[in-house]
Amino acid sequence: MLRTLTLSTLFPNAHQPRLGLFVERQTQGLAARDGVEVRVVAPVGLPVWPLSHHPHYRPLTALPKREVWNGLDVHRPRFRVWPKFNRGAGRAVARAVLPLLKELRRDFPFDVIDAEFFWPDGVAAMHLAHALGVPFSVKARGSDIYHWGDVPGIGEQVRAAAEAADGLLAVSQSLKDEMVARGMPGAKIRVHHTGVDLGLYRPIDRAAAKAALGAEGPLLVTVGGLIERKGQAFAIDALAALPDATLLIVGDGPDRAALEQRAAPLGKRVRFLGSQAPAEVAHLLGAADVMLLPTRAEGIANVWVEALACGTPVVTCEAGGARDVIDRAEAGRIAARDAQALAAAVREVLANPPEPDAVRKAAERFSWERNAGELHAHLAGLAG
Repeated sequence: MLRTLTLSTLFPNAHQPRLGLFVERQTQGLAARDGVEVRVVAPVGLPVWPLSHHPHYRPLTALPKREVWNGLDVHRPRFRVWPKFNRGAGRAVARAVLPLLKELRRDFPFDVIDAEFFWPDGVAAMHLAHALGVPFSVKARGSDIYHWGDVPGIGEQVRAAAEAADGLLAVSQSLKDEMVARGMPGAKIRVHHTGVDLGLYRPIDRAAAKAALGAEGPLLVTVGGLIERKGQAFAIDALAALPDATLLIVGDGPDRAALEQRAAPLGKRVRFLGSQAPAEVAHLLGAADVMLLPTRAEGIANVWVEALACGTPVVTCEAGGARDVIDRAEAGRIAARDAQALAAAVREVLANPPEPDAVRKAAERFSWERNAGELHAHLAGLAG
């Protein structure tokens, strides 16, 4: 029996039901395997009173300390955060979680800690594993290396956690290469691709779906947080060179107002749809002729794989694990992060649209079953 303690500050809750859905799905897959038991610890960061009553934090104070969430036994201990001063977050998580883990071990003597993100999860796991005498693993997903790994005072902790870990995971070969280039021990790192729900994300009647959306001509969809790194500004600028196309922008974030202003001259050809539930995202991807994501840095973008599973080719940039996903012509194109280059790549795909079933084949290797099997083998190896 492999008993795993999954540690993740990115995990869905009643207030943030779409937070870290990929972590939830991965953990469900692991828990469903024979010979595996899993408990989840999803720490909740709260500032001191009265800041904890700010509208951003107040709903989090009402979350239960323990619950069964979609079949998983989830604990939600609180840890102290200091807005804009978060270099101590890893130790803060460890301090808050250690008493809970000592209590948990009485009835659930877990064999390994599986941390789902380097910051602060991996750093906290380093301290917890040392205190409890258990092995630990950390999974790198992208921004925890490309962003947090460069923040003074945090990057050093990220590298220390990598050195101390018994095993490491990276969502793509390119992310592993980046970790090694930053001095992390390559011999410890295993590439562990994300999974995709091939039942939810699947080809649909594209013409009917486009008609239901009131879209005429080529339909482009971009999905992601509205932040500079995701590159929606480049998608909007590329649309100007695609006069018959419509662009649907799915997601929310701090750049929305600026992006809306940028898109204003294009009128109704750009629609901002906000954050959408997975089922609606699947429908929008299935309706699209191209999923356009001019991202600057990724491990592997889940939406790349989700689009392919829907039979929709992807146009993206040379970012992270793009070539792990766009590995054949049917899957789409990789272009420079430039509006004209992106528009040219979209035109190339539209000129010779691949069959949806051929596109989907590029996603079939990203199954959650494979993901769970590889994770099981990795953690069992660390646990001995």
